[in-house]
Amino acid sequence: MPITVIARSGVACLVATDQQIRSALRTQWHETVRECTALSEGRWRIAAAGHELLVTLTPAAGQARLLAGLAVAEHLARVGFPAGEPVRAADGAFTVPVEGGLLAVVRDVPGRSLDPADPVDQQWWGDLLGAAHRALTGFHHPGVPRLAWMSGEGAHLSVVPWLRRTVTDALAGVTRLTITDQLTYGVLHGDPAPEAFRIDPDTGRTGLVDWRAAATGPLVYDLAGAVGYAGGIDAATELVDGYLAAGPVAADEVESALPVLARYRLAECADQAARRSDLATLDTLRDALEN
Repeated sequence: MPITVIARSGVACLVATDQQIRSALRTQWHETVRECTALSEGRWRIAAAGHELLVTLTPAAGQARLLAGLAVAEHLARVGFPAGEPVRAADGAFTVPVEGGLLAVVRDVPGRSLDPADPVDQQWWGDLLGAAHRALTGFHHPGVPRLAWMSGEGAHLSVVPWLRRTVTDALAGVTRLTITDQLTYGVLHGDPAPEAFRIDPDTGRTGLVDWRAAATGPLVYDLAGAVGYAGGIDAATELVDGYLAAGPVAADEVESALPVLARYRLAECADQAARRSDLATLDTLRDALEN
């Protein structure tokens, strides 16, 4: 299966045609494709016989993280939590190698994504994240990496005068937290954006998909990520309440760890923006970090 490698914005990515995806599903997964819709670079929604699927095309360098995320999603599906269950290929493998990359297929979780500003959706957001953390209690997989903390080093941190100090302070806060507090560790989603959550208004069914960023670390790190997407701690009261009701982390731990990890998450975003020389995003993040 030939794959075209195209460089966009200086980043190499893989591109396949709809016909190539149809052919791969027919020969490697024995699926008859009725409709193939491209969603974004490297992602397709598939209407097959009696079910909906999602196909992803990932560069070969991301194999370890991809396989770990698929293992997490498969475990969740086995315990009854909708998480985009992987569909193994005809040979039993999670993925099929193609030129320069890997194809993976998962079952689509029907429904819409969440609205960060909607209090009811925020309740679902926190509830689903907490339920996922609880369902993953005791789960171990050798491919799931430890959460990688920022190093606080690098020339990119000098792109604006305030950034290096801010990142250093955020790291120091996390270090103090991990020394002075007994944190709850487990498998993280890694990027609990509202787009990763599903709710079907017709059936009430819910789910949490896209586990490609899964890692192990303090569970409140995931909660802090969701809170950041919701606009910060003051704007995410319902989200936090939902998490406390469903998740395995106690309220006192959330109270002490969330402000520290929410600030760290902002500093992490600033670090990433600096690597892209994205000065506009850095200005926005500076306001959030100072407030």
